[in-house]
Amino acid sequence: MIRTVAVHAPDGTALATDVCLPDGPGPHPAVVIRTPYGRTAHRAELSGWAAHGFAALAQDVRGRHASPGEWHPYRDHEERDGTATVAWVRGQGWSSGAVVAAGASYAAHCALVTALSDDDPGRPDAVIASVPALGLAETAREPGGPERLRARAGWWAAHGDRPDSDPDALERALAADPRLLEHLPVTRLAGRLGAVLGRQLPSWTRLWADATRGGLVRRATAARLPLLAVGGTRDPFAEDTVALWQGWGGPARLLLGPWGHRLTAEPSAAPGARLNLGALYVRWARAALADRLEPGRRGVIALGDSGRWRPLPGAGPQPATAWPFGAATGLRLLHGAEFTADPARPVRSDDLAVPPDGTPADRCLLLSPPLTRPLDLAGAATARITVTADAPSADWAVRLTALDPSGRADPLAFGIVRRTGPPGEAGDLAVPLGTLGRRLPAGTRLRAEIAGHHFPAHARNPHTGEDPVTATRLVPSRRTVTTQGSALFLPVVARRSHVEPVPEICR
Repeated sequence: MIRTVAVHAPDGTALATDVCLPDGPGPHPAVVIRTPYGRTAHRAELSGWAAHGFAALAQDVRGRHASPGEWHPYRDHEERDGTATVAWVRGQGWSSGAVVAAGASYAAHCALVTALSDDDPGRPDAVIASVPALGLAETAREPGGPERLRARAGWWAAHGDRPDSDPDALERALAADPRLLEHLPVTRLAGRLGAVLGRQLPSWTRLWADATRGGLVRRATAARLPLLAVGGTRDPFAEDTVALWQGWGGPARLLLGPWGHRLTAEPSAAPGARLNLGALYVRWARAALADRLEPGRRGVIALGDSGRWRPLPGAGPQPATAWPFGAATGLRLLHGAEFTADPARPVRSDDLAVPPDGTPADRCLLLSPPLTRPLDLAGAATARITVTADAPSADWAVRLTALDPSGRADPLAFGIVRRTGPPGEAGDLAVPLGTLGRRLPAGTRLRAEIAGHHFPAHARNPHTGEDPVTATRLVPSRRTVTTQGSALFLPVVARRSHVEPVPEICR
């Protein structure tokens, strides 16, 4: 049975908390989930934990749903409220004192800041972070600098500056105002968005005020409790999930499946890609609380939807196969060694089609010959390119697409970085393309696009040297990609050494 109680934060705020206890007198270990998305959505999950002997709690963070107060996303109150909740759990008669903090997306952030607290009574014994949104700056910007526009506008429209959620808010706004995301400056987009939605979004400007990433990962190096990090290779936060795992100071496990942010597989995925994550979490939590996990890092990654899993190295350089630009066995230049990146007509993130031959080049386009054999990719991919721009600040977006023998396009990898420097000065640039887990069939071609924009997923660089979130003037930029010395580096692995993901994660 689930009952709702009030857990008081240090300032007296009564946080609405659902509690589900196992049958039997206890004492029981506990799992705590703190979420802005509505605690009642977790009731089936709480019952599942309770069926396996865990006391399970889901709590509305302050200012959301049934919890009073003001919600300021990613601010200090999440840590204070989280530690107060863990300490409250340990004081209950049904509690054994062992606590696991768990959550997905923003709830993973709540779990992590609680786990990294200096508050001993309020610090849990283990943490499960699924598709973690690490912080305000991490969600707002790519590791290489460019601003994530569409995703942040969608999240703020759905959840920002309100006590509940409206998941379809941005889609409705775009239907009413199709050019909404083109608004300049980006910092004032909220006014236009709010006018369509009929409410204000005062916290939008604060989203862009902090450009410093990595604070939570730096804190994680001092952690000693166990971590289970779960992500998807199709999740926009996948690299933050990997960075958290690599930086964690205690026993750390990483599971990267062929999933997006909702941790769901494609309908065509092999049965092996459809893990029972609930059962995995229970098994891992038991091992973590019993101190049965081996020290160090272990990670596994799915080879796409194939149902095959590979071990993932925890740190250090990984072997990669070079695909040189311009070489017959690498990536052949189709066009665009010189092109114009025009923010008034940006390369779009929501369209995989490329311009036909004969049109003015807006990107550099390269294509590989068909693969002569199947290829397994497991690990980090990078593009190393020699480039020139006539602007003091230029974004370089690299999109890698797999084309099957019929020509159907399937996104494979993406990366974007911002380079500043004297206009016209050539430079060597490394563009991280994320951690890949894919199995490519024979006959697949790899298509690489190098562009100056990736809109509306990312804000447009104005090419004036001004901050893209405050700029109001856009100018075109001439670009050059030097194929000699440029290459794509892919983590090609042998078709062996497969592992079973659950035993690997839980030992």
